[in-house]
Amino acid sequence: MRRRAFIAMGCGAVIWPLTASGQPVKRVPRLCFLTFDPGTPQSPAKRFEAFFEGLRDLGYVHGQTITIDYLHPEGRSDRYPELAAECLRLKPDIIAVTTTPGAQALKNATSTIPIVMVALGDPVGTKLVDSLNHPGGNITGMSQMTSGLAAKRLELLKEAVPGLSRVLVLAYLVDPISPLQIQALKDAAPSLNVTPHVVDIKTPDDLPAAFDAGIKAGAQGVLTTAESIFRGARALVTELAAHHKLPAIYPYAAFALENGGLMAYDVTDRDLHRSAANYVDKILKGARPSDLAVQQPTKFKLVINLRTAKSLSLTIPPSLLARADEVIE
Repeated sequence: MRRRAFIAMGCGAVIWPLTASGQPVKRVPRLCFLTFDPGTPQSPAKRFEAFFEGLRDLGYVHGQTITIDYLHPEGRSDRYPELAAECLRLKPDIIAVTTTPGAQALKNATSTIPIVMVALGDPVGTKLVDSLNHPGGNITGMSQMTSGLAAKRLELLKEAVPGLSRVLVLAYLVDPISPLQIQALKDAAPSLNVTPHVVDIKTPDDLPAAFDAGIKAGAQGVLTTAESIFRGARALVTELAAHHKLPAIYPYAAFALENGGLMAYDVTDRDLHRSAANYVDKILKGARPSDLAVQQPTKFKLVINLRTAKSLSLTIPPSLLARADEVIE
């Protein structure tokens, strides 16, 4: 018996541990989840609940059928290289990432471990993938079309405030998707007869001074680029916009729904996040990231807060209200 076992091992057969019933023990895969938003596998950030629900629906339960390491930089984007290294030390089978700086740190850290983007801004423009249809390498997932949506938000703000000629643009230029959005805004601005006044911030503490600079430059409205730092600081951003009586449009629906922002135009990302969970499943079952095309959103959401419009003495054109997916009255 020992001799037969020795011969099997010598021929390269894999000997798996056996359960009491004699069945091989299935190895539990490990997922590293790298994000900007604090949370845990049991209680993730609210906006990623659909991703974790999707995993559970596919049979991946943390602590039972999968191990999930939830890593976030505690508000400091400069920590992503450190967290990427920590992620690799945990020896994951697959990685999911929710921010472009995090994805770039991971790309620099590994070219072999599969990486699934949970709806990043512009993976082609930031050179995370070669193309949407043929991502190449070890990265694939979901895109939010962020650059194009920045121009759309400026167009909607102009429609809401026809006399708008100068707009304060709050940017977080350390994030690679921010300059792409700024360029899209500058390209769209001439046809709308609007001049963007771009102010870069480094931390949320810079926001009051940024608004002051915008007012000094004659801004009649405000928008932010789409980065996690603004999502995290949305209460302060909307408070400052209200204080300066600036009509505003934001990249995340929560600005209008939860914080009293005037308008938001957002990707309906729940479906994207569930699709990202499907990609994790496919890759763990043997698919190669390079063979899975990057998906783009097909659903968008326009939210208008009429309470805030009233406080600004602003009348929203009926044609714009008719296109809103949600109106807060």
